[in-house]
Amino acid sequence: MSFVKIGVHLVFATKNREPLLNKELRHNLVNHIIENCKEKDIFLQAINGYTEHIHCLISLGKDQSISKISQLIKGESSFWINKHNLTSEKFMWQDDYFAVSISESQVETVIQYIKNQEVHHSKKTFDEEVDEFMDKYGWQLIA
Repeated sequence: MSFVKIGVHLVFATKNREPLLNKELRHNLVNHIIENCKEKDIFLQAINGYTEHIHCLISLGKDQSISKISQLIKGESSFWINKHNLTSEKFMWQDDYFAVSISESQVETVIQYIKNQEVHHSKKTFDEEVDEFMDKYGWQLIA
């Protein structure tokens, strides 16, 4: 029997980083994504976000890829938002995303970081958070 446990911190933003995810929508969206992940056998360990982005901690299964998981979560959730007219205009996620592997020793730290997004973003913008990730992980935007 195969055993695979690869933790991935996945972050994705609304199109143009529009602050469309108010508290109520974000709460409903998170709950919807949790249910969708269960249905699709995506092991979601933590999820939360702020007005223009979502953080997920997932564990990849042996037949899963980051791109496929991202596509399943983002595609289905934007479809759900639009189907239920939860935003005043058509909702879309940005095409890109941020994903880094998480060692087993850091899982609890990342879970707490994801859980505390509202507190975190009361002190720091998403742009500042992205800049920190870019510095920490050596990620560069390509124009």
